[in-house]
Amino acid sequence: MSLDPKSLALFVRVAAVGAIGKAGAELGLSRTAATQRVRDLEASVGTQLLHRTTRSVALSADGEVFLAHAKRILSDIDEAFSELQRDPATVSGELRVASSASFGRKHLAPLVGEFMERYPRLSIQLHLSDGVFDIVENGFDLAVRLGDLSPSSLKARRIADSARIVVAAPNYLSRCGMPEMPDDLRRHNCIIRSDARMWTKRGPDGRIHDVKVSGNFATNLAEAVTEAALSGVGLARKCRWEVTEHLDSGALVEVLPEYTVLPEWSIYAVRPPAPTLPMRVRLFTNFIADRFEQTPTLAPSTLPKGAKR
Repeated sequence: MSLDPKSLALFVRVAAVGAIGKAGAELGLSRTAATQRVRDLEASVGTQLLHRTTRSVALSADGEVFLAHAKRILSDIDEAFSELQRDPATVSGELRVASSASFGRKHLAPLVGEFMERYPRLSIQLHLSDGVFDIVENGFDLAVRLGDLSPSSLKARRIADSARIVVAAPNYLSRCGMPEMPDDLRRHNCIIRSDARMWTKRGPDGRIHDVKVSGNFATNLAEAVTEAALSGVGLARKCRWEVTEHLDSGALVEVLPEYTVLPEWSIYAVRPPAPTLPMRVRLFTNFIADRFEQTPTLAPSTLPKGAKR
C-alpha cells in the first residue's frame, strides 16, 4: 500500500472544512481532481473514509480513526525536513498542544504570539479542556499537564511547580471561622472538585493529616471552584497560580498556610513515546519552561534548569 502525502494533506483539509471542492481549491486542485484523489486514497486503505451527500461531507468511523494517523504522518514528514534545517527559525509545520482550560488560557495562550513571532513558519493548534484524553490517539504533539502523574509510556519533563493551597473568601470565614488545624476542615463547607473528598496536608513537623471533607457544592470545572469560593460558598483547594490575583486583592484568604497540600503538584510537558524529540516540540517546551521560570507562582523552586522527570 502506497500513501501519497498530498492525498493525506487533502484528506485532512476535507475533514477540517467539510467540503472536497473547497479543500481541493486550497491545494490548487480542481473539484474533479480532488474527488479522484480521495477515491484513490480510500482504495489504498481499503475502506470508506468519508460519507458524501450532495450537500455535505462527513468522516466515517474509519475516517475518524485514520485522521489522527494522517495528521501524525504529515507531522512526521514536516519534522523530517525540519531536522535537516540548521536554523531553528526555519522550522515549519503544525504544533498541536493540549492543556487544561484554565491553565492554557492564563499561561499558554498569552505566550503564543511571542513564540510564533520567533518561529513564523510554525502554526499552533491549542486545545483546551479539563478532560484528560489520549494524546497519541488524538494526534497531539504535546500536552501540558498538572498534578502527580501516573506511570505511563508517555515521556514527561517537569517544567514548573504548581503548589496548591486552601483558600476562602473573607465573608465565609467571618461566618464560619478560620480553621486552625487540618481536622477543623471536617466541620467546614468544602467545595468539591471531581468528587475529591480526601484532603491531605503535611504539617511543619512532618506529620501527615488525611481529612475527609464534605460540602454542598461540587463541580468538575476548576474555574467554577474559584468562582464559588469568591462568592463565599466555602473552602476551596486551588493551585496558587489560579488565585494569586485574588489573594493579592484580598478577595480570597489562604487557610492553614503553614501546612502543605499533598500530593505536591508539578507542571509537566508530556509527549508521545517517540524515540526522537521533534524540533518543534523541543522549541516550544524550552520556550514555555523559560517563561515559567520568570513567573513567581510557577517557577520551580528546587528543579535545576532543564531537569527531566
